[in-house]
Amino acid sequence: MAATSVVVLDRGNNTTCTVNLFGATVVSWRVNNQEQLFVSKQAVFDGKRAIRGGIPFVFPQFGQWAFGPQHGFARIARWHVEKMPDRLPSGDVEAVFSLMDDDFTRSMWHFQFRLTYRLILREKELHFNIGVYNPSKELTFSCQMLLHTYFKVPDVRRCQITGMHGCMFIDKTREGTVYHETRDVVTINEWTDRIYQNTMQEHIITNVVSGRKMRIQKYNFPDTVIWNPWSEYAKEIPDFGDDEFPNMVCVEAGRVAAPIVLLPGTAFEASQILQVM
Repeated sequence: MAATSVVVLDRGNNTTCTVNLFGATVVSWRVNNQEQLFVSKQAVFDGKRAIRGGIPFVFPQFGQWAFGPQHGFARIARWHVEKMPDRLPSGDVEAVFSLMDDDFTRSMWHFQFRLTYRLILREKELHFNIGVYNPSKELTFSCQMLLHTYFKVPDVRRCQITGMHGCMFIDKTREGTVYHETRDVVTINEWTDRIYQNTMQEHIITNVVSGRKMRIQKYNFPDTVIWNPWSEYAKEIPDFGDDEFPNMVCVEAGRVAAPIVLLPGTAFEASQILQVM
């Protein structure tokens, strides 16, 4: 790919974050040279289909959409660089990306909007600050938003995920049946596609890269989606290797169970911090 299509935040000490401007997809986050994110070996970088892995940006729709592609258009639109990577006084590195309505987005979704996406790379943390603004004078819109994070893991069957105890979840593998989560930790041993509602602000995933833990802290993202296609569905995804499912788990912070409603001239803000423990 052309160099202009990728922006790299480099904090030094082999700690980097790589953002593909197609979808503003975070395609790599390395801490001390260890990759934390999963990207499929079969991922396609053709500027047409969403990148399979990393952290795709889901907006304005989660899941199937009558007006356009699954998970909306943000992950298949070309974003703008508002601020090239810049070192802060702390030594951390910041970059800012944005997406506004244009002919492409209005062909599916007839609203004005402005998305800003600020990333800060710290020594062992990656911070995401997101804003969506409705610049219209008269139209209200509703939308959903989610960070579709693919974590790299040695064996998903050995991972445990905290922060879901007591929550209700929609199980998309069982025709959208709603269940109550009674476990202290969630484990994955089968095809999993769940929308957990009103989850705790913090999740810990055990047994990620090098047997470490990953902490997810989220603000104004009340929902958490957990997804793994397992062996049967991995085979049906063309840009995903049949044998790759044990090496990834999607733990996705978002606002998808109830929509964000933005009146004219108002904004919604949310954030996430990923921390290698």
